[in-house]
Amino acid sequence: MTFMAVILLFIFFVLFFLYFWGLNPHMITIFYLPEQSLTYPAAMIIISCVILGLALGFGAHVYSTVTQWIKRWRHDRAEKKQREISTIYREGVGRLLSGDLKKARGLLNKALDRDPKRVDTLIALANLAGQESNYTEGLELLRKAGEIDPKSMEVLFKTAAIQEETGNDEDAIASYQGLLALEKDNRKALRSLRDLYIKHDRWQDALESQRQVLKAGPGANRVAEEKEILLFLSYEVARQKISGDSPKEAKSALKDILRQKAEFAPAQVSLGDAYVAMDRGSDAVKTWQEGYKKLGKGVFLERLEDYFMEREDPSSLLNFFRGLVLEQGDDLIFRLFYGKLCLRLEMVDEAKVQLQAVESSGVESSQVHLLLAETYRRCRESDEAIDEYQKALGISKRLHLNFVCEKCQHITPEWNSRCPSCGEWNTNSLVDRKIIQEARPIALGKMAIHHGEQVEWQGA
Repeated sequence: MTFMAVILLFIFFVLFFLYFWGLNPHMITIFYLPEQSLTYPAAMIIISCVILGLALGFGAHVYSTVTQWIKRWRHDRAEKKQREISTIYREGVGRLLSGDLKKARGLLNKALDRDPKRVDTLIALANLAGQESNYTEGLELLRKAGEIDPKSMEVLFKTAAIQEETGNDEDAIASYQGLLALEKDNRKALRSLRDLYIKHDRWQDALESQRQVLKAGPGANRVAEEKEILLFLSYEVARQKISGDSPKEAKSALKDILRQKAEFAPAQVSLGDAYVAMDRGSDAVKTWQEGYKKLGKGVFLERLEDYFMEREDPSSLLNFFRGLVLEQGDDLIFRLFYGKLCLRLEMVDEAKVQLQAVESSGVESSQVHLLLAETYRRCRESDEAIDEYQKALGISKRLHLNFVCEKCQHITPEWNSRCPSCGEWNTNSLVDRKIIQEARPIALGKMAIHHGEQVEWQGA
């Protein structure tokens, strides 16, 4: 508004006031206390009220304008500050990713000093502390971040990861449970919790977590894998019941597992164990015999050997082996175990026949060579030599055959349903099993057998 417009407006207002006063010349008395009053012309009172109203309105407008300006100023200032902090933070993260930890720490601490409640800065500093193996500092930073944002999934996941890395598995379990309290179907948290339960042989808890994983609906490409893990965990729960007081429940569960996955050897092995725990030895024997015929794994023969030998009934076991010699003549695994049993029972000549059949098939296996060497030594009846041979090679009286995980190649003296190294199920097999299985026997009568060790021994 120009100065001239203001003058014209003022003149118009004065003229209007005089005109209004001329129309209303009478006086009005206003009492503001019981005996105190003011008397003014009616026109002046009305005009004064109008002016007062305009003044108050203008004052309110000025106040509102100033308030909005202050708010905008503060908002712009805060935004500018956050942009500056974000720039520092990004540079710090960049340094962290490039491995310049010293510079990264300086920049991130500067960002944190300017905004102590910035969660992403606290997380970045926790990551930095983790790279420096300063896990205590990392956990403290994440604790502060969690206090600022208790529902931050990232904070909880990183906390659990550090707790796992430092071996505080119980704390990690609590962190994952906290995550699931916020989001009960979080598949990553459920799988991580399941894996921790597996690590500590908490099979029932692991099974419940796996059921939740499937309930949460894994991706289509993982459904089969997750169902298989559920089967494995069901097996472990059943196996625990065998050693507990529920072998009957274990038997039912194992049969159900075999209906779902007939080739799952651990369930077949443990089903026989369940029958033994229920004093149903004949059913156990039948189960292991069927298991070997169906799956061809040496553990079934080993279970049969242990069962009959513990009951001092080797004749029943020999009858079983001899009854299958013609049927299983091409099965070199069978011949290997049969030869080992004969050697254990001091039936040296029969042991030699079986073990030579394996060796003559071109099998290069340290276990076959050791058993065959032991057979030759025993033929000479040299107790001292046998004793030293066993000590040198670590062969016990039972003559263990080692087992190997087909996934990670971890070797153990005992068969395991689950590899103690990589944690996979159904991968434990006899060492050199494939070599022996893939070889084909050659009739001994048609082949000259050369054993240098035997000739050397005879000439000694």
